[in-house]
Order: sequence, then structure tokens, then C-alpha cells
Amino acid sequence: MTATTDGFGYPRHQIRRIEGFAVAEVEFRGKPRAMGPSSVAIGEGVVYVGSRADSKICVIEVRTLKLGDCIAFAPAGAGLASAPDGLIYMAATKELWATSGAPPVGISAADKAIKILSASSPTKLVPTGKIPLPGSAEGYAVDNAHGRFYTNLEETGQTIVIDVKNRNVVAQWRSCDDPSGVAVDNRRGFVFVACGDHVIVLDPAHEGKVVGSVMAGAGVDNIDYTQETELLYVAAQDAAQLTIARVDHKGKPLVLAVVPTVKGAPSVVAGEDGRAYVIDPLGGQILKVEPINK
Repeated sequence: MTATTDGFGYPRHQIRRIEGFAVAEVEFRGKPRAMGPSSVAIGEGVVYVGSRADSKICVIEVRTLKLGDCIAFAPAGAGLASAPDGLIYMAATKELWATSGAPPVGISAADKAIKILSASSPTKLVPTGKIPLPGSAEGYAVDNAHGRFYTNLEETGQTIVIDVKNRNVVAQWRSCDDPSGVAVDNRRGFVFVACGDHVIVLDPAHEGKVVGSVMAGAGVDNIDYTQETELLYVAAQDAAQLTIARVDHKGKPLVLAVVPTVKGAPSVVAGEDGRAYVIDPLGGQILKVEPINK
């Protein structure tokens, strides 16, 4: 039997609107542009939302879907270089880690560091420190099995490894000229890095050696990976396609399908039962991709 509701009683695949977020004109490449919430992380019974409109991170209580407290991530009006970019919840330490800036569009982080906020009380975020980096962080993934956090430095073309518990950089690997999205295989340890028109597979057991790659078309940005099926999902916004590949025990991806999407759709989230969801920001829609043999 397939569940018709999620764990909180809401119908699956239903979109519900949550009001109350700021929308403001932010200067982007010399021109004003309307911006608002842009990043999300799921915590314990809450959802954290980062906004580029006012440089705040707000809390949503999952059961009630009510907007709760907001905390200033940077001064209001500080611009895209200081606003929150990526958010990720670290379950092992009950912390929210956040990056800033917008490296893919040429806006380096004003503070080249990962900021850390305590979420020991899920609805009350408290800044507790930061991890300095030699560049602007872009993309992120967590290997909970090994206590490692991965992100890219676009300025230097490197993928870096951070020890979650000790909060320090333990490795820096040369990956590609324009690294963006990151995903990780928690069981086998492989790290997947998006590189413009392809994805490479790095092996942490051999100092980040490239052990595989897969072409996916121009405009690769966000990627995702499912542990259960060993499937890698790669969205290419310029090529307007989604590449799905199975990764073998040596880290070699084998393309199973290339699904047409739409121009300007850069992000994909892997779902249950082989499904995938491609985000189309220009069209204001989410494309649902079902497996052929479902």
C-alpha cells in the first residue's frame, strides 16, 4: 500500500503556501531584482528558510506550517555577497550550517566561511561560530556515516573536506575549473562533483582521486544521489535535460536515461521509488519524473 499522507498528516505532493516572507529589490549585476526566500533545510520538526531579501533565516514549524522566529544572518541591505546561500542541518551536532554569496553568478562571499548556528532548541537558532575557508563555498553534502562535510571552492577549483565534529578542514582536492553541486554516497564513500557539463566521481579513500565521470550536457548545477538505488541524478539547465546514471562499486556511472526537461531548470531532488523532481524557477513549476518501469 502506498501512503497518501506524509508523516505529519498532510497529503503527499500537495503544495501549500506559507506567507510572511520579505521580498525586496536587491542589486544584481548593476540592476535591481526582486528576491526573497532562496534556501531551505529540514531540521527536527522544523524547516529553516534563508532569504536574500533581508538576509535572515526563519523557522517554520512543520505541524502547523506557521512562520516562527527569524534571525539576522547579516545586516539588512548587505547585498548578495552577505546573504545566506546554502543551508544544511547537521543532525549529529544539532547545528545549522550556512554559506553565503552567489559564486555561480560571480558574487564571492563577503565572509569566506561557513557560519554555524546552534539548533539544540530547534525553533531558536543561536550563532556559535564559523569555519574559515580559502574561498567561497558552493554546493554541499554531508557524509553522516564518516562525519564529513563536503563543499566546493569555485575560485580555486577545489573540493574541500571538513570534519563535522572538530569543525576543521581536513583535505582539499583539485576537482575541476567550475565546481558547483555536490552529492555523496554515505555507504561507499564516493563524492560526486558537478563540473559545467559533466559530473566527476572522487574517491576519499585515495586522496580524492577521480575514479569516474559522466557527461550530462551544458549547464550542470545541482545534483542528487540516492543511497538505496545507487542512482545519480544530474540536471543540466542549458541542455534542458536530466541524466540518470547508476554508479557501480568502482565509482563508474552508467547512464540509464536522459529525460528532456526545460531550459533554465538547474536543480533536481531525488525522491522515493526512483522518482525525481526538477525545479524550473523561470516557469514557476516543478517537473516530476517517474521511472519507466514503475
